[in-house]
Amino acid sequence: MSLVALERPAAGEPEGALVLFHGRGADEHDLFPLLDALDPERRLQGYTPRGPLALPPGGAHWYVVPRVGYPDPETFDVGYTAAAEWLDALPFPPERIVVGGFSQGAVMSYALGLGKGRPRPAALLALSGFIPTVDGWEPDLEPPFPPIAIVHGVHDPVISVEFARAARAVLEEAGAEPLYRELPIEHWIDPAVLPELREVVSAIHSV
Repeated sequence: MSLVALERPAAGEPEGALVLFHGRGADEHDLFPLLDALDPERRLQGYTPRGPLALPPGGAHWYVVPRVGYPDPETFDVGYTAAAEWLDALPFPPERIVVGGFSQGAVMSYALGLGKGRPRPAALLALSGFIPTVDGWEPDLEPPFPPIAIVHGVHDPVISVEFARAARAVLEEAGAEPLYRELPIEHWIDPAVLPELREVVSAIHSV
């Protein structure tokens, strides 16, 4: 399944790619402005793919949500497989690709960046998401890990901050050292954290 995606060109010869996955019910336009916010010098080729599932109440989705933290296995497999095939077809090696996302997109970023059998990305940005618990997928928690940033709102009514804390605990126990930020917000991205996220994204330039 070929995903629809917006592409933001690099300013010159791209040093890699920045891929951002949108949240539930959004589309490829939602995080497109974040490409420039995270990579203002446009050193990377930017992409924002659209989830392959069209579900109520509208917009694009990566999977069905029967319960937060536990994606529906059948639809998760569809979204994950489509995203993996699309990501692996980009003209950059995995170690030159930063993957990130918001909400469902953060879940897909964890799944693609830490999935067993998957190559490690250059960095991973998980904004208001969780490491999924779902049949048919499991994380590879063997070091080395890429730079990982976890950002979550303390007052998030959609995905509890406890999921972010759990992800941090799992990763730290495995030997990762994620950048972890809790902010006094609900389910959105606070511009205040963008400078630190830019630092994580820029790490690709020194690889």
